[in-house]
Amino acid sequence: MGLTRINSTQNEFQELRDIWAQWDDEAKQLFYQNYGDLPYLLGIKMDKHLFQAMVQFRNPAYSCFTFGKVDLVPTLEEYTTLLRCPKIQSNKSYFRAANPLTFVKKLMMITGVSEQWAAARIQQKGDSKCIPWASLRDLILAHPNVKKKVDVFALSIYGLMIFPKAIGHIDEAVADLFDRISKENIPVDKIPCRVFFKDYSPLKEAAATPRRDDITEERWIEILQNLREEDVMWKAPWMTPIEILYRCGSFDWLPLPRIWGVVGYTPLLVLRQYKAEQFIPATQGLAQSDFSYKGDHYKKKMREIFEAWKKVCYVKILTKGLTTTFEYKKWFNKRVNDNIPRPSFEAA
Repeated sequence: MGLTRINSTQNEFQELRDIWAQWDDEAKQLFYQNYGDLPYLLGIKMDKHLFQAMVQFRNPAYSCFTFGKVDLVPTLEEYTTLLRCPKIQSNKSYFRAANPLTFVKKLMMITGVSEQWAAARIQQKGDSKCIPWASLRDLILAHPNVKKKVDVFALSIYGLMIFPKAIGHIDEAVADLFDRISKENIPVDKIPCRVFFKDYSPLKEAAATPRRDDITEERWIEILQNLREEDVMWKAPWMTPIEILYRCGSFDWLPLPRIWGVVGYTPLLVLRQYKAEQFIPATQGLAQSDFSYKGDHYKKKMREIFEAWKKVCYVKILTKGLTTTFEYKKWFNKRVNDNIPRPSFEAA
């Protein structure tokens, strides 16, 4: 099978960096208090070659990346600890409102602008509405309210860096997510893991760590194809999970609502990332769990998922070091992974 190709074009972030650099300590501290360590993302450069190489090893049957005999997946606990956002925690999931406000109303609430200002700047891009970054940039630079200025800057980071869709624009779905997040007020100490110390920022350290950018996509594919268990640091050194969320309701895994659809996620598939003993996880139905918010049937599925998230289940982590059960190794060797792209350098 040939290489999978995706569009890795990024938005231009220099204007975001310039605005952040111009802010005084009061505005920056207000941002950190409300939105965590998001600004450090501005200092992280995406390695397009590594990104394209990793896509080749995406395993949709198990919602993970499979490198040889190694499964890896970003976990909720890692994301939550990495961003250190007080409004986000791993035992709550995002759900779109049943009767959402219009895009104009959302922008009015987030930015504090008039209805006429918002309506005049909304554009249609493809199948969704959005607002140009240029409009939000001008608003950030001129807004008299520091809190609103901080809110709009955070919305821009979410829309341009974390959930980009149309280049140079912030999608309506991002504004909906941001509106829901902004109404949360969750103590940080409820996050089910420990970090080194209160003021330590793993994202800040990652941004400051120099990385090579001269490795080709073909070389990255070769490295990832030959990845061995002993080559992997199985636990993020900056977090120690106490317990992990692993299922909800009648699902044996976690259906994760996103801003454009739902994806299945199985934490028990990567227990080694928590340095716990790896056993065979329950994955029945996982391959059919993904769907987008389109058509006539997704709302019924969403009601089921919404109820399931009212009954979340945790498992305590007992650190045993790098161990896997004999049954797991046997299961891994027999499981079907035919849908994992096997890169062809001729196709490249």
